[in-house]
Amino acid sequence: MNPSNTLMSSIDSLLNSIFSSIDNTIYSALDEITFVDNNILSSKYFEKLFGTSTTFGILMIANSLLIGFILYYTARYLLSNYSPSVRSQNPFQFILRLIFIGIFMNSSFYICEQIININSLFSSAIRELGSEFLNANICFSNLINILNSVVMLEEVSKSFFSIDGIIKSVVSIGFINLVFIYSIRYILIKVFVLISPFAILCNATESTAPLFKSWLKSFISMLLLEIFSSIILIVMFSIDYSPYNLVSKLLFVGAIFALMKANGYIKELIGGIGLDIQNSLYALRNYSKIR
Repeated sequence: MNPSNTLMSSIDSLLNSIFSSIDNTIYSALDEITFVDNNILSSKYFEKLFGTSTTFGILMIANSLLIGFILYYTARYLLSNYSPSVRSQNPFQFILRLIFIGIFMNSSFYICEQIININSLFSSAIRELGSEFLNANICFSNLINILNSVVMLEEVSKSFFSIDGIIKSVVSIGFINLVFIYSIRYILIKVFVLISPFAILCNATESTAPLFKSWLKSFISMLLLEIFSSIILIVMFSIDYSPYNLVSKLLFVGAIFALMKANGYIKELIGGIGLDIQNSLYALRNYSKIR
C-alpha cells in the first residue's frame, strides 16, 4: 500500500473519531447552555451567596452601601448650607428615590429571575412557531441530522481532505467555538444577576447612574442573544439542503458563522459586552503590553 495513502487514511480515521465525539456531545450541550430559564439561578450556593435576607450575603453589602449613600448625602446637604458652590439634591426627592432604589435593590434577585423567565418564554415561543411551520424540532441537537444529510463522508470517495471533509471540519470547529461563547454567556448571566443590587444602587446618584445603564445593556444583550440565536436556527432549518448542492452546504457554514457573530450584531444594535474569544484575547494581550 502507498505510504501516503496509509497516512491519509490514518488522519481520516483520527479526524473521524474526533468529530464523531464532538457530534455526540457538543450539540446537546449547546441546547443546555444556550436556552436558559430561571433554573439557571436555582442553586442553593448561588442563592446563599446572593443573600436570602437583607442581612446576609451580597444584599448585606449592598444595604450597607445604601446607608453609606445616605450618610454621604447628609454630609453634602449640611455642607451646602455653608458653601453655595456645593449643590445638593432636594431631601424629599432624594429620600423618595432611595426608598424605591432600596425596594428594587432588595428585590433584584426576583426581578432578574422574572426577566430571564420572560426572555425564555419569548425564545421558546419563537422556536415553537418555527417548529409548527417547518415540522422540525428547532434546536442544536437536530442540526447533526442536517449536517449528516448534507455531508456524506461515509462514501469511499470522500475524506476529510475533500470539500465535504473541509466543510465538516469547519462546522465542527465552529460548534466548538460556539460552546465556548455560550459557556461564557452562561457564566456572565449569573455574574450580572449577582452584581444587580450594586447596579441598581448606582441609580442613587447622577454620577454613578451610567454604571446602571451599562449593566442593564450588558444583561439584556446576554439574554437577547438567545432570541437572536433562535431566529437564526429557524432560518437554518428552513433552507433546502442537498448533498449535491454546494451552495446549500456553504449556507450551512454561513449560518454557523452567523451564530458565532450573533453577539457582535446585538452589541452593535443596543450595546453591551462582546463574547468574541479572539477579540477578548487580543484586548488582553494589548493590555498586558501597556502594563
